[in-house]
Amino acid sequence: MIDAHLHIWDRSRSRYAWLDEAPERLQADHTVDEGFAALSPFGVEHAVLVQADEALTETDLLLELVAADPRLLGAVVYLPLEQPDVVAQRLPALAEDAGFVGVRNLTHDRPDPDWILGTEQRRGVGLIEAAGVPLDYVAVLPRHLQNLVTLAREHTDLMFVLDHLGSPPVGPPDGDWSRWQDQLAEIGGLPNVVAKVSGIYRRDDAGAAVTPEQMDAVLAAALGAFGADRLLLGSDWPVSTIFSGAEATMRVLVDAVAALPAEQAEALSTGTATRVYGLGS
Repeated sequence: MIDAHLHIWDRSRSRYAWLDEAPERLQADHTVDEGFAALSPFGVEHAVLVQADEALTETDLLLELVAADPRLLGAVVYLPLEQPDVVAQRLPALAEDAGFVGVRNLTHDRPDPDWILGTEQRRGVGLIEAAGVPLDYVAVLPRHLQNLVTLAREHTDLMFVLDHLGSPPVGPPDGDWSRWQDQLAEIGGLPNVVAKVSGIYRRDDAGAAVTPEQMDAVLAAALGAFGADRLLLGSDWPVSTIFSGAEATMRVLVDAVAALPAEQAEALSTGTATRVYGLGS
């Protein structure tokens, strides 16, 4: 299995300012070895590291880790989309690095939900499109999902990877669920968007893992919107540790995927990530 969404952080190398307000167990450094120790019992053999800091220092760190560890197949790294000149300057060297497989920003942490639609940001997105690498996109609000539709229609040659299925509202009133499901279906109709089944947490019981029934409902909606060949599996470790522990969150996720037909399970666990991120190519 390829974990398509693994985080690490080393606070001696990058700031990770958001961790100052995070639960205490997340504030410590989290290493590659610790991640695999937690995830390998569930069949995780390889992983893609994913950006967690708005800093080029972390970009350098992730690529160093990938170069040093054969279990790591690539890194989705930070580039400042709002500074297209910096993006243009950094991309040529990144393109020469075999570990570079995509770009991500912490879009969901911006005070302005429309930040990604800014003029400079759109220039930055255009540069990522021209470079031919995917852009991971984080959405926690309906507005974020609406903006993804706008971007995907504007940048048709760019592969967007919707992280965490756009934060399905597991637990709140049915109206929130229906809106998310409708938006997911609209996004699934865009051929240049794929999605990660990762980071699925309850909103009605903070700190609790989703139930098998809730995960089945989320997965059914994702399959209906995208199909298995456009879905990737990710642990969201170590963020997952604050939701009843990584063991609980992974068990529910892995069991739900294992119950699918073998061809669909293979796509989620290995095939889609390999194709989308060009792993091993």
